[in-house]
Amino acid sequence: MMTISESTSETLTDRQWEIAHAIALTLVKEDTDVNELGKAVAYLRAYSNREDATSRFFKYLKTLVSNGRQIGHSKKTTDYYISIDKACSDYLKNISDAYTILQILGWVSRLMRYYKDAGVPIGEIATPTAPPVESARQAEIAKVAKSQDFKVDQILDATVTKINGNKVTYEILGTIKLTEKEPKKASSLQEGQTVQVTIVALKDDGSIKNVKCAN
Repeated sequence: MMTISESTSETLTDRQWEIAHAIALTLVKEDTDVNELGKAVAYLRAYSNREDATSRFFKYLKTLVSNGRQIGHSKKTTDYYISIDKACSDYLKNISDAYTILQILGWVSRLMRYYKDAGVPIGEIATPTAPPVESARQAEIAKVAKSQDFKVDQILDATVTKINGNKVTYEILGTIKLTEKEPKKASSLQEGQTVQVTIVALKDDGSIKNVKCAN
């Protein structure tokens, strides 16, 4: 049986793990059948190589809710579909990548079984709130970060977009904006100037956390 401490770092970011945890808690509290979630996951997996996979998945969930009484064995089945649709809509609506959703829901299934088999007192655990809506810019930054393999000490071209005292704002790859303290460099830089920056630190999801001017 899976233990709650089983590593997820290879498959999910911290934020995605929180989402998986929240969906699992929500569905277990509502006594949702994990097998019904499995059917939804199977549908998404079947269409995962299509560009419209994610939108198809959410439409499919709505269809299950609408036709629950016809395709289910009891009223409980419809309730399961309602719970799954709401949980996925609340927590996954800002994720456009079908593969990422598959990874999250795979962990949701494992966690649901863990909570049920382990007899964890679910009622005593507070369900995390839905993550804040991700802006279009944040989504674009995440997309850029995912397409790159950033490394600490890597040197990148950047444009200086703003200088405020010793604080310099850099724009990297036309999308990523970072403001850093540059006490030794700020006075010699100009807005609009192209410089080279060195990656100092990365976030858990592999995106850039901090840089410094390398010029």
